[in-house]
Amino acid sequence: MDFLTVVKEASPMLFSGMGITILVTVYALVIAFILGIAACLMCISDSKVLNLISRFYVWVIRGTPFIVQLFIIYFGIPQLIQSLGASGFRMTSMQAAVITLSLNAGAYMAEIFRGGIQAVDIGQMEAARSLALPKWTAMRKVILPQAVRICIPSLGNQFIITLKDSSLAQVIGLAEIVYQGKIYVGRTMQSFSTYLLIGIFYLVLISILQFALSKIEKRLALGRRT
Repeated sequence: MDFLTVVKEASPMLFSGMGITILVTVYALVIAFILGIAACLMCISDSKVLNLISRFYVWVIRGTPFIVQLFIIYFGIPQLIQSLGASGFRMTSMQAAVITLSLNAGAYMAEIFRGGIQAVDIGQMEAARSLALPKWTAMRKVILPQAVRICIPSLGNQFIITLKDSSLAQVIGLAEIVYQGKIYVGRTMQSFSTYLLIGIFYLVLISILQFALSKIEKRLALGRRT
């Protein structure tokens, strides 16, 4: 079977899987963005309790493999909840993938945001406070917008990493693009052509994402100059 035949036969399945990949990634990134900002603000807050919670969360996520986190969420958490008496509790592969990707990306985004905030001139906060703005109002209206702008390149890298990490969810049965490819390979034994095609799908999708991020960076850079 030649490559073009594989493209013709496998593409409908792979497009279906790519739709799931994009959906899971978008959900996860939206949640991770919010979670990352929250964890970052907790980390730099004056509360020792919030600071400790944030640092512990980042430490655990950065210190364990993604696939272990995925297995804990998909297999471990339902078993734990069922052992506490909720016998009907179940988690779908989609839910587990979104939760795990969100927690994973959120921890890394928290560190990205923290670095961005530290990169903002301390005089910005002092100037805002001199105008009688409360600390968290100054953080929200003055510091965070500048920090997010600084973080755009690093956030873009994290978006791409999260998109590629979503492929690991095929081990829990999520019908994303790699899972669909495995089904096709199992049926036809066309491993090289199928996985080459999956690689091309990812290259195209990530190239589009990189192009969009570069446009955003240029627009933000133009905004700084004006």
